Amino acid sequence: MKVYLLAHTEMPEKVVAGAAKLCYSDSGVEELMEGLTDENTRRFVRTLSEVGHESPVEHASFTFGIEGVSRSFLAQMTRHRLASFSVQSQRYVRLDDFSYVTPPAISDDPEALKIYDEMMHRDAEAYEAISDRLKEKYIQEYTEQGLTKKSAASKAEKRAIEDARFVLPNACTTNMVMTMNVRELRHLFMVRCCNRAQWEIHAVCDEILKLVYKVAPTLFEASGPSCVATGKCPEGKMTCGKFAEVQEYYRKLKEEALNER
Repeated sequence: MKVYLLAHTEMPEKVVAGAAKLCYSDSGVEELMEGLTDENTRRFVRTLSEVGHESPVEHASFTFGIEGVSRSFLAQMTRHRLASFSVQSQRYVRLDDFSYVTPPAISDDPEALKIYDEMMHRDAEAYEAISDRLKEKYIQEYTEQGLTKKSAASKAEKRAIEDARFVLPNACTTNMVMTMNVRELRHLFMVRCCNRAQWEIHAVCDEILKLVYKVAPTLFEASGPSCVATGKCPEGKMTCGKFAEVQEYYRKLKEEALNER
């Protein structure tokens, strides 16, 4: 799994502070932006968090490249609908001998890992066999329709893997580009950095938090799971009960992120 910060709003904290200040001022936008120092930018951003004024933080967004994650991860991440996603297509990209994600619990169990790897291998063989069989059938069909051999093969390939992909497992890896604004990122961290979140999306979101914190530490200084962001755990009886440990973990994560800048 790899996570990259591809792009972000220029001067994200200043943009957010300017938008917030505009709500309470009769000055023009350019005048407000020019009057923002680093110090009062930080003050405005912190005040927004304190009073719960969230709309200004939607003006700053971040775009990430995410590689080597499972289709299971994809199903979870795309539930965060206030975001934009571009995902590697299994309809147009042939995945012979595909790569796959192995859960740590399976990696740590030799017998389980053996069964798991054998199943991935069988899935890969089934995918290849089905796609090859369908491709040959479609080549003949398109050739009889008058297409050249090259055109028939190209069209048949796409049509064959469209159906062959149904045998691919959730473990199969994919790559994606994702864009979120700060408000949605903060929500993402509250939900997916929780100890009860699934391990893969938890790991990815920790990496995302480190990346955005390097760029905009004031915007994300309180970010993390709910127990860090709000001081309260919403999980009730299902709480992990490790508030102090989690808080210390995210304090160190942010400290390390700043040291890497």
